[in-house]
Amino acid sequence: MAEVEQQAINGMPINLPSDTGATIPQASAQAQAISAGNVADSMRFDYGEFEPKKSAMPLLKELKRSDINVVRLRSANILLVSMRALANETAKNLVLAGIGSLTILDDQLVTEDDLGAQFFISEVHVGMNRAAAAASQVRTLNPRVALHVDVENILLKPPEFYSMFNMVIATDLDLASLSTINAACRFVNVPFYAAGSHGLYGFIFADLITHEYVIAREKSNLPTELKAETMTRSIVATNTKEENGRQIEMVTKREIYSPINLANTSPLQPEHLGSRRRKLQVPPLLTCLRALWEFQSLTAQSIPNHSHVDLELFTKLATEKHKELQLPPETLRSEFLRSFLQNVGSEITPVTAFLGGQLAQDVINVLGQREQPIQNLLLFDSDDSKGPVYALHPIFPPLSMPLV
Repeated sequence: MAEVEQQAINGMPINLPSDTGATIPQASAQAQAISAGNVADSMRFDYGEFEPKKSAMPLLKELKRSDINVVRLRSANILLVSMRALANETAKNLVLAGIGSLTILDDQLVTEDDLGAQFFISEVHVGMNRAAAAASQVRTLNPRVALHVDVENILLKPPEFYSMFNMVIATDLDLASLSTINAACRFVNVPFYAAGSHGLYGFIFADLITHEYVIAREKSNLPTELKAETMTRSIVATNTKEENGRQIEMVTKREIYSPINLANTSPLQPEHLGSRRRKLQVPPLLTCLRALWEFQSLTAQSIPNHSHVDLELFTKLATEKHKELQLPPETLRSEFLRSFLQNVGSEITPVTAFLGGQLAQDVINVLGQREQPIQNLLLFDSDDSKGPVYALHPIFPPLSMPLV
C-alpha cells in the first residue's frame, strides 16, 4: 500500500486550518509514495520555536473560571496506549493542557514507517521502544507533568493495573485488544476511550460507563423537569445561582454508555432507521470500520493486503455489515471501498491532528464534568470534513419508564 504525503501542523488543532498548506487528496486519488527518510527530514518538530501558550494557555484560561476544574485537570492520571501519530497528538494536547500525570505504554519498536507522521521521534530512534523513544520530547512540552513509560504488552496487564488511572485511552489497536482493555476498565470503573486513524479516515469511541456533567444556562420561566431526554441521557438535578444580576440554572445530566464490543454490534438509533433521509447521511465509514474489525477477527491480520482473497473477503464483509445496519445499498459505493482500502493502516498528519485535538478536548471536558461528551462514536471523513457522532447501544427500555 502506497504511503500518502503528510505534513505537520503545530498547536492544538480542533478544526483543520485552511492556512497550513496541508492538502488532503480526494478519496479516489492515488496516494503519492514518498520515502520515510524524506518525510522525517521535513517533519522534525522544532521545540525551540514552539510556544505552548498558543495552544495550552487559552484552555487553562478557560478552566480558571472554576478552580475545581483546574484541580481535577492537574490531578488527573491518564494512561495512553500505543504511541503512533494519533497518540502523539493526543499526548501533546493533554501535556500542554497541564494534566497531573501521563503514562505512555507501547511494547513495539520504532520502524522507518513510524517516521512519516510521528513528531516525537527521529531516525536515531529506529529500533528503540516507541514509548521510550518519545518520552524525552514529551517531557520537553511541559516539565510539570509527571511522565511515566511502560514498555510491556498491555494485554498482559491485570485489571487492577487500570485502577490507578482516572482515564485510559487506547489508540490504533484491533477490536479484540480494545475490547479487552475496555472490559478491564469497566471492571475497575475507569472511563475508557478508543481511537484510530486510517489515512483520510478515523474514529473516536467513548465508554465513560456512567458520567455526570453540568450545563449552565439562563433560567427559564418554566421549571426544568427531572426526566430522560434520550435513551442514554437524563436530567438528574438542577440548582440556581445568581451571576451578574441574572438567574443561572445549573443542570446536571447523566449519560450511560456501552462497551465497544456491544457498540460494534448495536443498531443505529430509531431516529436514523425511521428516516430514509437520515440513513442516506450515515457515512459508509461506519460500515467499513465494522468490516475491518470483523476481518481482523477472522484472519488475524491487522489490515487487508491487495490479494484477491483479502479484497473479496473485505468486500463481502462490508456488504454484510451495511445490510445489518439497514442502510441503503447505494451509499456503499465501490469508490469508497477502494479509497478506504488504500488508506487503511496509514497515517496522515492533518487527520491525526484533528482527531488528537478532539479526543484531548473531550477528555478534558469529561475530567471537568462540563459540556456534553462524545456519545459514543465519532466518525471522521476528511473528504467532506465532517465528524458525525452516533449513539450505538443495545436496545433500551422506552423513555416512559421511571428513572432509577
